[in-house]
Amino acid sequence: MFAPKLVPGDEIRVIAPATSMIILKEAQVDLAVERLNNLGFNVTFGKNADTHDEFFSSSIEERIEDLHDAFADPNVKGILTAIGGYNSNQLLKYIDFDLIAANPKIFCGYSDITALQLAIYKKTGLVTYSGPHFSSFGVKHGLDYTMESFLQAVTNDAPYEVVPSETWSDDAWYLDQENRTFHEQNGYLILQEGEAEGKLIGGNLCTMNLLQGTEFMPSLKDSILFIEDDEESHSRSFDRDLQSLLHLPDADSIKALLIGRFQKNSNITEEALRKIISSKEELRNIPIIANVNIGHVQPFVTLPIGAIATVKAADGQTEIFIEQEE
Repeated sequence: MFAPKLVPGDEIRVIAPATSMIILKEAQVDLAVERLNNLGFNVTFGKNADTHDEFFSSSIEERIEDLHDAFADPNVKGILTAIGGYNSNQLLKYIDFDLIAANPKIFCGYSDITALQLAIYKKTGLVTYSGPHFSSFGVKHGLDYTMESFLQAVTNDAPYEVVPSETWSDDAWYLDQENRTFHEQNGYLILQEGEAEGKLIGGNLCTMNLLQGTEFMPSLKDSILFIEDDEESHSRSFDRDLQSLLHLPDADSIKALLIGRFQKNSNITEEALRKIISSKEELRNIPIIANVNIGHVQPFVTLPIGAIATVKAADGQTEIFIEQEE
């Protein structure tokens, strides 16, 4: 089930189901609002978005209230999460999934928000969007690719392609907007060649693993699995987190694997990544593409969780197409 696409004049509600919006700098909030206003959207905020406790979050009740209010309000057409964090999974058993199913809306974010996105998709069938937070629109430089993909996903019904960005950066932009270094990107990295079609399932890898064994984890049957992680990940943790996913009952029918580019602090080299992937008997004979523009390295694409995608990897060339129809 796809939510209605966004059109100019639509209201976008910003909520903070993980870390409070209070940690964002005022200038970044202002820039994000300006960017979204320039796209024709009207930005509003959940009443608890700035509330915070000693963990720089707010209570489960306050976060659930904002989530439910956003889906229940008929004026709200899209929902952006303020930022990621660590505790979105605290909310899962308190969510009114019937309310969400009855009021399908664009719901977009990434990182820790993966827990909510996969749970909503599993429980309601609503396609959710792994893409920018509200805070992502506060990036001063290098946002064009991220913005274009977001608009392709949430304002258009046409298929779109996930093409490699020309450059990438993992600078701490939120600390210093002007001190940025962009590195040239020469396409994506093909780890295994092949061609496949399947349903996009994925997000932040360590967050996905929080859902294993729960009622909130979607099946990986016939999936195009996409995964990414942040700088807290390293070769050994990535290996075991991936292996854990591959032990799931339907993992033997995964059709393709897309891996987001790792941040430099992860110290995961191409050699290490190739060795990890080659050790996975479960992943033999499927296309695997790494350094894809998803996750914590900028810029990044927006991927609809639950949509159909086709993947081709051969002769150094990659094609990743996203369908946007039921």
